[in-house]
Amino acid sequence: MDDSMVRRQLVDLLRKGQAHVTLDQAVADLDPTVRGRRPASGTHSVYEELEHIRLAQEDILRYTLDAAWVSPKWPQGYWPRRSEPSEEEWSSCLAGVRADLDGVCALVQDAQRDLTAEIPHGEGRTYLRQVLLVADHNAYHLGQIVQTRKWLGAWPGA
Repeated sequence: MDDSMVRRQLVDLLRKGQAHVTLDQAVADLDPTVRGRRPASGTHSVYEELEHIRLAQEDILRYTLDAAWVSPKWPQGYWPRRSEPSEEEWSSCLAGVRADLDGVCALVQDAQRDLTAEIPHGEGRTYLRQVLLVADHNAYHLGQIVQTRKWLGAWPGA
C-alpha cells in the first residue's frame, strides 16, 4: 500500500465515519432545546460531549504541532463548565471541532511529514499515533452523543 493511499484512508477514517457516525450525522436535526439536557444523573449532555471532543481534539492537535502548547488540567480542563449552551456557544463549539479536524486532516495530507516519525517533543509518540487517537476519541464520543440522543428520544427512530 502506498503512502498516499494510507493518507487517504486516514482522512476517510477521520471524516467519513466508516463504522461509526460522522460529526454531521451525530448532530443532525438536533432540537436546540435538547442540546444541554442530560438524560440521567452521571451522564453528559450532547453539548458536553461535543465540547469535550473539541477540547480534546484541540489539545491533541496543538500538542502535536507546538512544543510550547500547554495542555489543560485533567480532567476538568477537558469538559465544559456548564451543560446548557447558548446558541453562540453551540455554534462556536461546532466550528471549533470542524476547524481542528481540518487541521488534523491537513497534518495527515502533508506528504512532507513522515507520519511514523516521532514528534520531536512528543515523549516517543508519533504523528500517526496522534491522528489515530483523534479518530478513536472522536468515534467514541460521537457514539456517546448518539446514545444520549436515544435516551432523550431525540434520535431518528429512537
